[in-house]
Amino acid sequence: SVCLSLTLLLGKRDYVDHVDKVDIVGEKLSKKLSLCCAFRYGRDDLDVIGLSFRKDIWIHHIQLYPDAGYKPTLTEMHETLLKKSGEQSYPFTFEIPTNLPCSITLQPGPDDKGKPCGVDFEVKTYMAKAAEDPDEKIEKKDTARLVIRKIQFAPDNTGSGQKAEICKSFMMSDKPVLLEASLDKDIYYHGEAVPIKIKVKNDTNKVVKKIRITVDQTTDVILYSADKYTKNILTEEFNETVEANASFEKTLPITPVLATNKEKRGLALDGRLKEEDTNLASTTIMRPGMDKEVLGILVTYKIKVNLMVSGGGLLGGLTARYTFSSSISILNVRI
Repeated sequence: SVCLSLTLLLGKRDYVDHVDKVDIVGEKLSKKLSLCCAFRYGRDDLDVIGLSFRKDIWIHHIQLYPDAGYKPTLTEMHETLLKKSGEQSYPFTFEIPTNLPCSITLQPGPDDKGKPCGVDFEVKTYMAKAAEDPDEKIEKKDTARLVIRKIQFAPDNTGSGQKAEICKSFMMSDKPVLLEASLDKDIYYHGEAVPIKIKVKNDTNKVVKKIRITVDQTTDVILYSADKYTKNILTEEFNETVEANASFEKTLPITPVLATNKEKRGLALDGRLKEEDTNLASTTIMRPGMDKEVLGILVTYKIKVNLMVSGGGLLGGLTARYTFSSSISILNVRI
């Protein structure tokens, strides 16, 4: 008998979406392979009763053996892996289209089992009996697979941040309170403090006792339903007082992080590999002409600023949207 061994080698697991291009997936393996982007919205164990909760968004196949004329351009990483793996290996590259979503995981609850819902990318190599037979069933023992991540990286050359203001009058007071909040830029990296510049002009006879800032994540699941929900990821109160007929101006920093939100089921996260740490999901960046349905899950963030006024009053409704993005160094280390 002849024993066939199938091995899949990748030089890295994170592939960066630079908005105008995506890192090429390409290393070394054997036989035939595919790269698939899929949306998972149910448990794997339900497949045994004929229910499939996985939808392929995009899939691409390459035949490596027998030779079908596929000749990728070799990189330094290819050369390194070829030396390590020997003569019976076949290099490959995949180009991920820029209109595909980034990897997203919906945070499971404490009692949830199996793979979490979300968007993932999987490289699979397999041995097939026929070159083109969509009905051929490939046995698990004839496959090797690795999940990779497509992560968002937004460039620094963005415009100035947003500004919002609101003016409100109270009963028994002829003049209003003016609240203005602004951000110094549109994009903030994970773990980076978000400084919010607050201006208050209090022409009333009431006292502003506190300033409350909240950050909400809105997740829009559009691939299989119109499921849209919002979860709070940060609430902070600042004991800043603004007396009657006085003005106030100060920058208040906040830092939304996953560490304080790990128990919230359904929170959108950057794609997770096994039990590795990750971040809150990066904001979905829409390019002109993109099909929202292909993206599967859209993620946005919103900041709200409220003034807590003496007598139980609340000055609210002031919001500003901002963007979270992964920060990638030249060593591909996420910050």
